Amino acid sequence: MTLFKIIPVLLFSLTIPLANYLIGNVGIVCVPDGPCLIPVGFGLMAPSGVLIIGLALVLRDWVHETLGKWWSVGAVLLGAALSFGFSPAALAVASAVAFLFSEMADLMVYSKLRLKSKPLAVLSSQVVGAVLDSMLFVYLAFGSLEFSSGNALGKIYAGAIVASAMFIYKKGKSA
Repeated sequence: MTLFKIIPVLLFSLTIPLANYLIGNVGIVCVPDGPCLIPVGFGLMAPSGVLIIGLALVLRDWVHETLGKWWSVGAVLLGAALSFGFSPAALAVASAVAFLFSEMADLMVYSKLRLKSKPLAVLSSQVVGAVLDSMLFVYLAFGSLEFSSGNALGKIYAGAIVASAMFIYKKGKSA
């Protein structure tokens, strides 16, 4: 197995602990007993780990492409387990549950669409995973859905950027 194939697994697995660190420590405003928040546009705020988890949803697709579906599943489990070593227990549980459910939904959508269009698969699976992760995580971690919309929007930004880059790259290769 080459380093190029291991890098996405490592990057993917480290996104949850990094996102959990940001949520508790970095943001424009930190809510007492709640998340640190950043603005994501349209007057919405989101927990600061949002962009990292948006990246995670895309990195999972990269793992799928380079190593296959079962490596993707293993990377999801590794990422969830790592969150317990770097986060307060309540945040780690919320993160692990949300991550596992959203990544499995993301994986199912991506698997169905990837042969038709990889950019469409990345964007579609990213949206499904972002919405599910946002609702589950915010509710489980903070007992409210208050930041779910901003959380989903921030994650969708990451997927849209990567899907656009893939589309442009694919267009350039076929020209």
